[in-house]
Amino acid sequence: MYDDLPTPAVVAELDPIEANIRTMVAANARYGLKVRPHIKPHKSVFLTRLELELGCQGITCAKLGEAEVMAAAGFTDILIAFPLIGEDKMTRLARLTDQAQILTIVNSVAGARQLAQTGQSTGRPIRTLIELDGGIRRGGIQPLAPAVAFARAIHDLQGLQIVGLMYYGGTIYNEDSLEGFERVARLEQQAVTATARLLSDEGLDMGILSGGNSFAAKMPHCLAGLTEVRPGNFIFNDCNQLFAGMATEAQCSLRVVATVVCLVDSCHAIIDAGSKTLTTDLCAKHPGYGAVVGRPDICLTKLNEEHGFIESRQPLGLEIGDKIAIIPNHACVVPNLADEIYGIRNNQVERLIRIEARGMNR
Repeated sequence: MYDDLPTPAVVAELDPIEANIRTMVAANARYGLKVRPHIKPHKSVFLTRLELELGCQGITCAKLGEAEVMAAAGFTDILIAFPLIGEDKMTRLARLTDQAQILTIVNSVAGARQLAQTGQSTGRPIRTLIELDGGIRRGGIQPLAPAVAFARAIHDLQGLQIVGLMYYGGTIYNEDSLEGFERVARLEQQAVTATARLLSDEGLDMGILSGGNSFAAKMPHCLAGLTEVRPGNFIFNDCNQLFAGMATEAQCSLRVVATVVCLVDSCHAIIDAGSKTLTTDLCAKHPGYGAVVGRPDICLTKLNEEHGFIESRQPLGLEIGDKIAIIPNHACVVPNLADEIYGIRNNQVERLIRIEARGMNR
């Protein structure tokens, strides 16, 4: 179906993308959760707009650069889910608050003071979520009593407005069963809601309780009591979702199309997509650097920068010039390597999707 595309090509199947969004929104709505999607997997204005048209509410950005692109495109409800530190970031944040309703996070007294000073300088308090550690120790405050102590240290800062909590339960990716996924998601719900109760008793606004990554947000029954989830990868899915049983092959909407450029022997070949297209991210639940659609016998065993090495225990049955479609191990990295991706519907290119926030990592 991709025979006419120049390769390597990144393609996005639009029908499953739309279905993935609708399913996520509907499932979470049943438990009173809104979906504030992380846009870093696609970094695209078109796909961001599609997510909101299909029921998502607000967006999440990883960095100021992404938020600036999205604000310029007209999106006005933006969470920057990364601690902003430094004079240059504060200057840009101040400008951004002129364009959109900005929400960000804090996990240090030093960071809180910088945000407060920015809020004072603009005359608009910076709306802020306290970041809780979800078990991977990458910056959040420990839940419960440590979070209360932290809140007490910053809540009187003029120019800073605490409006809730943010949690990222990254340990869920270490699990290998539905029971394990649900257990970690329930721990997230308990940590966030219990901490929120303590902070509410301190007189703090806990109107936003933000959690739920692309695994946990598929189990909203475990997250009831939060107010929103921030899945990102769900729009595409990938090998991590596929081989964890959290998505089907048909629900994996992002593919890399590659051409066979060399036949080493009947069981080994070279394709024209390497690490600069697929990335070298691995999947703990599946060997190689991606899954070939419709060909579970093929393993993508090695990547050079522009070459991919494929092999099978049986004859490949491929010829020079044949194309294969690959589901990447980690879809969130792939669009950032392309200027544009092909939006496909009914086996036809419906549109070129620009990646406007590509490289906006500051």
